[in-house]
Amino acid sequence: MARLVQKYGGSSVTDAESVQRVARRIVDTHRAGHEVAVVVSAMGDTTDDLLDLAARVSPTPAARELDMLLTAGERISMAVLAMAIHDLGVEARSYTGSQAGLITDSTHGRARIINVTPGRILAALDEGAVPIVAGFQGVSQDTKDITTLGRGGSDTTAVALAAALHADVCEIYTDVDGVFSADPRIVPVARRVPRITYEEMLDLAASGAKVLHLRCVEYARRFELPLHVRSSFTQQSGTVVATAEADIDLTSGKYGPPPEPYQPTTTGGSVMEQPIIAGVAHDLGDAKVTVVGVPDQVGEAATIFEAVAEAGINIDVIVQNVSAVATGRTDVTFTCPMAEGGAAMGALQRAHDVVGYEELRYDDQVGKVSLVGAGMRSNPGVSATFFRALADVGVNVEMISTSDIRISVIVRAEQVPDAVRAVHHAFGLDADGEAVVYAGTGR
Repeated sequence: MARLVQKYGGSSVTDAESVQRVARRIVDTHRAGHEVAVVVSAMGDTTDDLLDLAARVSPTPAARELDMLLTAGERISMAVLAMAIHDLGVEARSYTGSQAGLITDSTHGRARIINVTPGRILAALDEGAVPIVAGFQGVSQDTKDITTLGRGGSDTTAVALAAALHADVCEIYTDVDGVFSADPRIVPVARRVPRITYEEMLDLAASGAKVLHLRCVEYARRFELPLHVRSSFTQQSGTVVATAEADIDLTSGKYGPPPEPYQPTTTGGSVMEQPIIAGVAHDLGDAKVTVVGVPDQVGEAATIFEAVAEAGINIDVIVQNVSAVATGRTDVTFTCPMAEGGAAMGALQRAHDVVGYEELRYDDQVGKVSLVGAGMRSNPGVSATFFRALADVGVNVEMISTSDIRISVIVRAEQVPDAVRAVHHAFGLDADGEAVVYAGTGR
């Protein structure tokens, strides 16, 4: 018998029929002898609908009240899912994030989990019930107000709860059959990756892959909690996210200690090395900011990024040009989330007199394409193949960022699909058949 936490995204519970299908899967797992706790997102587009409602009522809704409104979506999901499970003959109990013991800081809209006290969830499991927890939400330790966790909040809720419960695995159910070598909506011949390391998944998530959110992978790695990404629409084996050395194989869907330690695929009796490339990710949610004519002096870059940091802006790719000899000035370019682009420009405008730059330029018609794989460390020629693939389809590279296991480039937004498909094909990642997307968002 294993202890599992299952998370179901909005695309898995879009309507009554979907809720009943998910309920049957949960009950089947429970009747197989496992302890199951569930985290659920809002149904379908409920959160977007609530945001639209708030915008119609108030152009600048109060953050506290917006959190109270948005958490209603998950509360609806948890209640109707509990009802469906009851009708199948298994006791289910629904809990809000605060009732489940999700304690956060007091930042509305993007709160961070600081503690989980799952006493009521443990009691429900001990009594043979299935606890259903509303994702995306918690309660502030200081103010006792309801908070929301921001993007990827339900994934993060599930992993945090699984860690607190000492679960054997956290299952993330979505609308695709696992983690793929690229977004199946862009590359129909993308290949499912049976197993991937936390490190690779972190870079894929940070580079735009939407099947798992960055925060939940960080949490899972911290506690060495295996993640099992699966489709709620099929019984396919999905993808396991774990350490490279973990002696675990969950792809059969059977839990508990494996009969033998996990080994990679073998050929001719010898263990093969890890594949060079885990996947190709893309992100169309960034904007590019260029600070033109910055004095090439000690401390100028620090001043620029201190101003941006004080505004709470997350920076991704950074490039500084070579200083022009004639002027002694240079350009500094960085990318940040498009939603934060206006705030970044405002922060830099306020810092103009301190920095002494000549002008600011803003460009939100860009996209990021990233190649990720732990095997890149020991395989020469990866960069050459990557850039040749882009050149062959006429994609111009505007910025480059690298790490031991990742190459990222900034290109024109309209060229991103061609770039992703070209790189995916160049590294031999194309599958024989087409991947299936069962619903809408991949989450």
